Amino acid sequence: MLIGILQTGLAPDMLAPDMGDYPDMFARLLDGHGFTFKTYRVVDGVFPAGVSACDGWLITGSRHGAYEDHAWIPPLEQFIRDAFAARVPVVGICFGHQIVAQAMGGKVERYAGGWAVGATTYDFGGEALTLNAWHRDQVTVVPDGATVIASNDFCVNAALLYDDRALTVQAHPEFRPEFVDGLMKTRGKGVVPDDLMAQAADRLSAPLQDKTMAARIAAFFKAPRV
Repeated sequence: MLIGILQTGLAPDMLAPDMGDYPDMFARLLDGHGFTFKTYRVVDGVFPAGVSACDGWLITGSRHGAYEDHAWIPPLEQFIRDAFAARVPVVGICFGHQIVAQAMGGKVERYAGGWAVGATTYDFGGEALTLNAWHRDQVTVVPDGATVIASNDFCVNAALLYDDRALTVQAHPEFRPEFVDGLMKTRGKGVVPDDLMAQAADRLSAPLQDKTMAARIAAFFKAPRV
């Protein structure tokens, strides 16, 4: 099964040589599930020819806000709507979670409660999954037709399911602890409060359920569709 990775952001230059860029992280996360991958750097204006070019689509995280004025955001939103119409499965992670919601009529905002950084636990319908997080924006209005499937006290709309069309997650199951540590040392300084980063540093060794999330993503992509 060919998964098209719609890359909406770039890993920091200081970290990418050792830890890979975002498509590398997703290939590693989903290794063993029978997928092949093709990357389209939509952040640079490179889009697929159409939604049928791959069997499914995965939208990465980004340092950009879904609500920001970038030339590539409106065509990405239209691509998402076209994928929905064609019932080609879409998975969105962090920014991907947000841009899918925005494209489908929801709302994304800078969250007044601040940042989520590092190992964070979410309630997936009674199952607690701890995944790495790195975000301040949140989906504040859920689109019609979407169901909230994960939340916590900080992020109420932490994962959304749009029947068999899209699965989106605010957390970053693809982020390894060493990458979060690197983000704190590069992009976090002067942006994320020091006390919050200190708490996240204390949780770097916390067990993660990234493989559980990977299995959920894989099952969603592989689910039979009419």
